[in-house]
Amino acid sequence: MSKLPDESFRDTISTINTEGKRNFIYPKKPSGRFYDKRKILSYFLLIFLLSAPFIKINGNQFLLFNVLERKFSIFGFPFWPQDFYLFVISMIIGVVGLTLFTVAFGRIFCGWFCPQTIFLEMVFRRIEYWIDGDRGAQIRLAKQEWNAEKIRKRVTKWIIFFIISFLIANVFLAYLIGSDKLLEYIHEGPLENKSTLIALLIFTGVFYFVFAWFREQVCIIACPYGRMQGVLLDNKSINVAYDHKRGEGETGRAKWDKRENRAETGKGDCIDCNQCVVVCPTGIDIRNGTQLECINCTACIDECDTIMDKVGLPKGLIRYASEDEIVKKEKFKLTLRMKGYIAVLTILIGMLVGLLFLRNDVEAVVLRLPGQLYEVKGNNISNIFTYKIINKTVKDFDNVTIKLEKTDGTIKLVGNPNIKVKKEGLYQGTLFIEINKALIIQDKMKIKIGIYNDDKLIETATTTFLGPRSFN
Repeated sequence: MSKLPDESFRDTISTINTEGKRNFIYPKKPSGRFYDKRKILSYFLLIFLLSAPFIKINGNQFLLFNVLERKFSIFGFPFWPQDFYLFVISMIIGVVGLTLFTVAFGRIFCGWFCPQTIFLEMVFRRIEYWIDGDRGAQIRLAKQEWNAEKIRKRVTKWIIFFIISFLIANVFLAYLIGSDKLLEYIHEGPLENKSTLIALLIFTGVFYFVFAWFREQVCIIACPYGRMQGVLLDNKSINVAYDHKRGEGETGRAKWDKRENRAETGKGDCIDCNQCVVVCPTGIDIRNGTQLECINCTACIDECDTIMDKVGLPKGLIRYASEDEIVKKEKFKLTLRMKGYIAVLTILIGMLVGLLFLRNDVEAVVLRLPGQLYEVKGNNISNIFTYKIINKTVKDFDNVTIKLEKTDGTIKLVGNPNIKVKKEGLYQGTLFIEINKALIIQDKMKIKIGIYNDDKLIETATTTFLGPRSFN
């Protein structure tokens, strides 16, 4: 009967020692086929993350999350406060999609796509390996007294980390306020934008703290996604998993001895080399099963495959697999829960696409002035209205006119009769609408108003016109 992993390890997390203090992780530099694939993907995502705020599509920033002005742009589609429902649907799609991905493939997002992991593992740790050396050298340097070598390495690393954190903070600010405004602030100089500089330094401090010190604690303590996987995962979810049936064998794991036949002795294929532990960026032992600290980075898979290759045993002792595949030899298939998430996701995406096609680039609102009744002017009845014209495009509307549609009457603007609506701007004002008494068929009559630019209809609005009952 196969021996299951000991579960007593769960009395503490890997980054806390027996005294309750921080246990700093010094992972071995990973290598292997999965790591090479992660590097390629990470470099692509790094280029995307750093360039997305500066890419424009039809004049719109590719990604913008301006919370202060409630202005968002996702993949070049601008979302205004009036479009907030579209933004909410987009966020729900993201949550449902991530949930589906987790149910099917575990926490693979954390190891392959999460910006925190990408910057930490592919930027900051690689710089650390370059300056401090691999795992053993880093441990020795940490214990070493503060001599000239340690001071030189520490100061060099800290300065480089701060510079990179400052650059990341600038890109992060471009996501929040827009790249054009950021470049404008840079051109004007920091002394002209002291409040922005203070915010930038705060962001820099946060990023420096996270990547230089807090590190994997973000994934373990701060990020709620790690807690979610305990609810979302089941025996059919694919994870980075240790094949305990094969690794433990009948008598358990044991050190490698090339003179013996492990199949005859009943020993498992795990030779207890501990390399899967020392290479883990969160310091866990994957042989103890799925754990909240595991980010599915595949470093343990690469390291275990290397060891198996050296001792002549089959690879795949640690691999992407579900618990049912390891225990019952069942292949992956869509469960009822996965199909439900796919159905919900399909409906939401269909709704978003339909609403995007129905969404107008210009929005007009015409409302009767509160508390005001109609006014009789000879043979005409007059109502006063306020109007707003919102231009969601990146071009100016320089010759806007307002006309009645399907109803005879006149519109008189209060103030400047020349309406110009700037790009991504708002124009509002007051107007009078006069309609002949003979054309008023009820005391509350719906009327349609057209908004034109250069005599081209760009939007319509509906409002209520009040008239006397005696003309019904």
